[in-house]
Amino acid sequence: MIDVLVVEDDFMVARIHRGFVDGVDGFRVVGTADCGEQALTAAAELQPDLVLLDLYLPDMFGLDVVPRLRTAGHDCDVMVISAAREAEAVRAAVRQGVVDYLLKPFDAEDLRERLARYRSRRGDLAAGTVRGQADVDRALGRVAAPVAAPTLPKGMSVETSELVERALRAADGTLSAAECATRVGVSRVSARRYLEHLTVTGRAEVTLRYGQAGRPERRYHWRVP
Repeated sequence: MIDVLVVEDDFMVARIHRGFVDGVDGFRVVGTADCGEQALTAAAELQPDLVLLDLYLPDMFGLDVVPRLRTAGHDCDVMVISAAREAEAVRAAVRQGVVDYLLKPFDAEDLRERLARYRSRRGDLAAGTVRGQADVDRALGRVAAPVAAPTLPKGMSVETSELVERALRAADGTLSAAECATRVGVSRVSARRYLEHLTVTGRAEVTLRYGQAGRPERRYHWRVP
């Protein structure tokens, strides 16, 4: 379980963010803070794994919280959620090592995709050593696009497609849409749509598993070149 601290000065917005996070498997909100000083106190008490940080706080600029977290010895990751569109704010966030930067307004699926991507990158570094450069690149968010990758249909995102592809590549055998949905953190319907797209474009194959009753289950596996 990944523990999350929500730092947001608007009470209603914080409650919405909390609901979004609690709706994503593997994440739970352990506390909220409405200013920078309260965020530092909460981080010390709750020891979160991830901080969702607004930048426009009443007592300080949000990014000023990050070095103070590090000075206090907290190794939590930070994801910025803000309406700040200034390029310098984005550059400063990158320099501070934030794991993502999500602009307001956004919907639940926008945050879900970013949390799922964060969970996957975090999992790549769960072991004591990395297996190779690919793990390092994924942890840094540098996932190279496949050569001559087909354009995604309307309504499908590159981020989710990469997560589904990664889950399929890592599977020991085959995956159903439901199993893939659980690993990626999306709905079963969404997972099946992405899996079918991979099948149509020739990067995955599908087989049918017949049970004693009902329709056969579609099982997907990555197509090794």
